[in-house]
Amino acid sequence: MISQADWNIGFAELIGIAPENLMARYLHDAFPAYPVLAVARQARAAGIRTAVLSNSLGREPYDPYAGFDLGGTFDAVLLSSEAGVRKPDPAIFRLALERLDVPASECLLVDDGEENLAAADALGIKVLLGLDELVVARRLRELLRLPDL
Repeated sequence: MISQADWNIGFAELIGIAPENLMARYLHDAFPAYPVLAVARQARAAGIRTAVLSNSLGREPYDPYAGFDLGGTFDAVLLSSEAGVRKPDPAIFRLALERLDVPASECLLVDDGEENLAAADALGIKVLLGLDELVVARRLRELLRLPDL
């Protein structure tokens, strides 16, 4: 695992720019998939356990998760920088299952990385490739039997 500060320095060297707060500059206009977050809140309100599992470089010096109520949206928030293990390592999926207190057969993982989906599938977790947030939101509502908002 590398820290965000190390990433800032290493990536800045690769592309030939100043490393100061590079992650913040890089992600300044990145926004979460709001339609998918709405389904997560809807699922949680319906009693479905939810989690966010993110490969992360940490929250310092820049917190890419600030401003998003992850704790209020999900039952479990699992960041690789805090867990010490990253997707697609099966250990991080097992940790998520443990925190949610549900068996793999009752879980669904949405991810944009095929290697992450393959690792989760090998554990018995249902998977959904998430490339288009509107398609993902619609499919989640179908799979979870949630009404349209």
